[in-house]
Amino acid sequence: MDVWHETELRVRYAETDQMGIVHHSNYLIWFEAGRSDLCRARGFSYKDMEKDDGALMVVAESYVRYKSPAFYEDIVVVKTNVAEVRSRSIRFVYEIVRPADNMLLAEGETVHLVTDADKKVRSVPEIYKRLLLADQAGQAFPAGQAPS
Repeated sequence: MDVWHETELRVRYAETDQMGIVHHSNYLIWFEAGRSDLCRARGFSYKDMEKDDGALMVVAESYVRYKSPAFYEDIVVVKTNVAEVRSRSIRFVYEIVRPADNMLLAEGETVHLVTDADKKVRSVPEIYKRLLLADQAGQAFPAGQAPS
């Protein structure tokens, strides 16, 4: 069962160009907002990973395909999902849609390596593997609580 986490955003003036169209660089920022919200919804934050487990997620790859423009004041929804968790990497996929007309604006993915504080690649701690994959099986649990 695919479980997408949804984050709603309103396009700010600062995110647009002179024509009122969202600048392409903002889509990666929106991906990050969706990814951070997904992690919190699954029971942890980046800060938890870094502080409690010394695990940092470094972007190793990013990809965006732009389908249709977003404009100033649009409400957009960033849909985020965990596509794959491997021993030392995590791949997230995204769709950005405008609910007003159900238009797909962009889609993409990011791949993250997990490193330690010395920037050496390390394994994804098991707790985060479980938390990231929990909703893939249709399981739900309150934020801040790990699945049993």
